[in-house]
Amino acid sequence: MERTLDEERGCVGGESPVQDLMRDVQAQVEILDSEHDRASAVNAIHVLSELAKNEDMVNLIVDCKAVPVLVKHLQTPPLLLRDGEGGSRSYEYEVEKRSAFTLGLLAIKPEHQQLIVDAGALPHLVDLLKRHSDAPNSGVVNGVIRRAADAITNLAHENSSIKIRVRIEGGIPPIVELLKFADSKVQRAAAGALRTLAFKNDENKNQILECNALPTLILMLRSDDTAIHYEAVGVIGNLVHSSPNIKKEVLVAGALQPVIGLLRSCCSESQREAALLLGQFAATDSDCKVHIVQRGAVPPLIEMLQSPDAELMEMSAFALGRLAQAGPHNQAVIAQSGGITPLLKLLESKNGSLQHNAAFALFGLADNEVTRDCVAKTLKRLGTKIHGQVLSHT
Repeated sequence: MERTLDEERGCVGGESPVQDLMRDVQAQVEILDSEHDRASAVNAIHVLSELAKNEDMVNLIVDCKAVPVLVKHLQTPPLLLRDGEGGSRSYEYEVEKRSAFTLGLLAIKPEHQQLIVDAGALPHLVDLLKRHSDAPNSGVVNGVIRRAADAITNLAHENSSIKIRVRIEGGIPPIVELLKFADSKVQRAAAGALRTLAFKNDENKNQILECNALPTLILMLRSDDTAIHYEAVGVIGNLVHSSPNIKKEVLVAGALQPVIGLLRSCCSESQREAALLLGQFAATDSDCKVHIVQRGAVPPLIEMLQSPDAELMEMSAFALGRLAQAGPHNQAVIAQSGGITPLLKLLESKNGSLQHNAAFALFGLADNEVTRDCVAKTLKRLGTKIHGQVLSHT
């Protein structure tokens, strides 16, 4: 049913709630566009950021021309930098931090990403990434750096042209440098930005490697902080994806053992990323497949086959399938570690990808004389229970 005009009206005088919100947003934009003191700017941006947390409000904020004024406030006024005024220096990075945060929220909608970049945000965000030298170990400075990295992540998300612009604006070297930052939240934000920038962009991948990111990323894989090792394994996964030469470089740098270690992480997302990465490592290199098994990857992968998380099961079956192609030794280890039964059970799944990956692994195991009979007998027992396309191909 359509709502009547009276129902749309939310206040006396015939103005709707949307009109009220629009007037409020416009008032904050006017404050930011004028020469108000920094405290007023902080309050105005706070109002906009709270509204922007609601995705339904994002278009309204953009329509009220908030983007240009937020971009303007990514820069600290020169006079304030020189001498401060009346204690306003305490807001020096608070305005910039909140501006970056709000722009990052607005960039969640793809149609606004280019608008923000065209308004000139990227050079200012890149400049903010370098501010750690102004006041090392300052909580306020750490906050503005983190928000700048997060904003770059959101602007570049699934946007190939903006990924290129970030590189052209010189954004990759300072982000790589931030991987060594003492503040773990800054490290995580930097890794998240690199993960986005590396995805399906060969030039960005190469520059990340040229900036010597690999040693730090591999150290981060061993972090006890799940958020840090999750982002690190994600960056390495995107670097390796469809890049055989980078895969070799990553393995030479010593990534294999810490990635195998992540199969036992308490973070299921890290486990999933690690299993996917091991599957990528094992794609073409038979020696690598053998090394992965020798270094203890099979037992945790088999445990993951019995997880309630479908994506985790899918990735572990994928990795085991790749490992099973390496010959009798790997196949025997997978069978002796108890891999056959859980793989066969996955054939009952209604998830097509899960079925396919399980079948792929079983086909590899069926090539081995030791495991072939076990696979065949168990399949026969399950035959009356399993209905699906996969079984007809076995």
